[in-house]
Amino acid sequence: MKKNQKVTDDKSPVVERFLRYKLVIQARSPQTVSEYRSDLHTFFSYLVATREGFSSPDSEMSSVSIECVDDEFVKKVTTLEILEFLMYMANVRGNTAASRARKLSAIKTFFKYLVATERIMDKNPAADIETPKQKSTLPKYLTQEESISLLSSVASDSDSKYRERNFCIITLFLNCGMRLAELCSINLSDIDRELRSLRVLGKGGKERIVYLNDACREAISAYLVARARDIEDIKDKDALFLSRLGKRISHKTVQWVVYKYLDAAGLEYKHFSTHKLRHTAATLMYQEGGVDVLALKEILGHTQLSTTQIYTHVNNKQLEEAISKNPLAGIRPSDMRKPKSKDTKTEEKPESATEDSAETDGNEAK
Repeated sequence: MKKNQKVTDDKSPVVERFLRYKLVIQARSPQTVSEYRSDLHTFFSYLVATREGFSSPDSEMSSVSIECVDDEFVKKVTTLEILEFLMYMANVRGNTAASRARKLSAIKTFFKYLVATERIMDKNPAADIETPKQKSTLPKYLTQEESISLLSSVASDSDSKYRERNFCIITLFLNCGMRLAELCSINLSDIDRELRSLRVLGKGGKERIVYLNDACREAISAYLVARARDIEDIKDKDALFLSRLGKRISHKTVQWVVYKYLDAAGLEYKHFSTHKLRHTAATLMYQEGGVDVLALKEILGHTQLSTTQIYTHVNNKQLEEAISKNPLAGIRPSDMRKPKSKDTKTEEKPESATEDSAETDGNEAK
């Protein structure tokens, strides 16, 4: 493979069959299929490099072609090779547990397809490999004050031609908790005429209705006026959010917008992303708005309630208030030191009651 050749130009016939199945039959999103492609390409590049005897797979993988990965190649993949690949990704590439878990998931799903759907293999070599254990961390989010500061940084950007668009994007993130792909894929035809709700396409091609509050309605209305005014040659006419070229806005552009205004608001040190704004919306709705966790599950488009329950964490303010409500919180050391009366004599303890004598007596008793 040529040095500058793209991953998508270097294809394995059996991997391509799997990807088409995911895209067409199971209706997985293009983004999901792209992630499968990337992970499987990395895995099979490693296998080709090691099977061909490269002494340093890390330096050779970029020049390896996976066109040779056919039915006979994948039938020879062993559990040990998969384990060695995961160790390589951890020790050489420095992949986190989460990254390795995603790659393992892609490999397991791929071989499951070969066993259960194409039936060209009898056993999934990845089936019994345990998923790398990941650290349990609380989702990072902006506080209410920081969220307002972020919105203010957009609203005050008088130099930007796309201020209304950018404000609308961040407003929808912070109020509705959308995913990046969901926001970019919104069409004008997905929004009802009264701006009460819109339809989004979530993970697995599942549609859901997102209801709009006053802030969202006003932001969308202002943007639609600017959209018609500022962009003359609209190529993707049904796309809600457009780039300066009149095409549907890209994921990278939206990410750049978020980074730009986080920086303007002095929040760049938090290393936030578009997904953290989704966490912010969910956390604020639950903690500050008192939204029920079951309702939150539907708003976010989660399949399992356990996924939503990460937002039920207790914040530091609640912990501080809980400690202060302890009935013993008012008893301080100074309250326990009562002044001694001048006429009161200190009563001496019998020698047998002291710790030293008790220890001695115990030893003698033995």
